[in-house]
Amino acid sequence: MKRIVLFGTGNVATHLFEAYNNSANYKIIQVYNHASTSLQHFKDEVEITTDLDEITPADIYILALKDDILAKVSQKMKETDALVLHTAGAVSIEVLNKFKNHGVFYPLQTFSKHKKVNFTKIPICIETNTIANTIILKELASEISGKVFEISSEQRKSLHVAAVFVSNFVNFLYTEGEKICNNNQVPFEILHPLILETASKAINMGPKDAQTGPAKREDQEVINSHLEFLNEEQQNIYSLLTLSIQNLHGKEL
Repeated sequence: MKRIVLFGTGNVATHLFEAYNNSANYKIIQVYNHASTSLQHFKDEVEITTDLDEITPADIYILALKDDILAKVSQKMKETDALVLHTAGAVSIEVLNKFKNHGVFYPLQTFSKHKKVNFTKIPICIETNTIANTIILKELASEISGKVFEISSEQRKSLHVAAVFVSNFVNFLYTEGEKICNNNQVPFEILHPLILETASKAINMGPKDAQTGPAKREDQEVINSHLEFLNEEQQNIYSLLTLSIQNLHGKEL
């Protein structure tokens, strides 16, 4: 059984801990975080520490840390021959160059601590500095996921940007839609089937072919009535997205 030390207590770290907690081949033996309060969730299940000098020897170290502290923490860690990994989508593998064996273990999903996920369906993007380490990392990732992809740092950067568009930005638009509903005493749940159908069509048809709406139809009368209804910030968002859709689909009209 291979031993893992997990760095971090955020969304990704919490779900990785749960995913490997029942593994037959891997065991998380310690969780590190700089703040002791964040470690309370783990204290009854595993050894915890706030001191980098107390990190337990292990086979694999997973740094599930915020991008802006990843470099600082890794530089403070002691030298080791173990495989050291980070989970960040937008950070190059090179941030771990001080370690002989290093790589990236990036689960491409949106995580919330109290929302369970099925890791078997989550794509895990991996990258290492040697072929031997790639074999080790594939085994680690395949333990919890059926979708493991070898992705370079440049490819991962593009994936992370794309993920912001299809997840974070789209979710913001959901928030705006919910706000409009709430302000007009309309239940947001009426839009739930539309959200699900749109996502399904984007997956099955491709997002470009799935596009509908007044912007694609160039229905200016409807567009103008919508703009009159919205506040200034929403008008700016609506106008920019409308123009972008028309630029993409204009030649088809």
